[in-house]
Amino acid sequence: MDVMKIGRFLQKLRKDKGLTQEQLAEKTGVARRTVSRWETGTNMPDLDILIELSDLYEVDLREILSGERKSEKMNEELKETVLQVADYSNDEKERLLRRMHWLFIAGLIGFAAFLVINLLHLENTSPYEAIGSFGLGIAFGMIILGVIFTGRSAEKIRQFKMRLLRKAGKEKA
Repeated sequence: MDVMKIGRFLQKLRKDKGLTQEQLAEKTGVARRTVSRWETGTNMPDLDILIELSDLYEVDLREILSGERKSEKMNEELKETVLQVADYSNDEKERLLRRMHWLFIAGLIGFAAFLVINLLHLENTSPYEAIGSFGLGIAFGMIILGVIFTGRSAEKIRQFKMRLLRKAGKEKA
């Protein structure tokens, strides 16, 4: 997939509709900078936004993904399938966000325990020293997990995990 080509195509479609980046951003509920990133090929829109753009520009989704116009129209069955995939993708994002919230709360509690122990000067007392160190470790671990999950590494890890699961499923069959 040539994201630069797709970006140029998205820009052309927007201009053909007579929209500014700001107007498109308002219609899709994103920042103008996000639209700019799509059009420069830095980022790709989420699947649900791609479908919305397809409807707005009255082009086939496959045309957007290929970065050029094609003569055939996408049938309703394929469009429905893509919408279902978009819903699944959004559900998966929500589950990940909930997990991230719980992890950050755990990190916050761990860091708070560390701070309280240090502020009360209990860091040299036997059980409190271990509790404070554990709390700081939890907080540091959650920061690392947060960076991984919010960066591109999480997607690579998920894809690797899916490949392993598929491979294990094939070996069992």
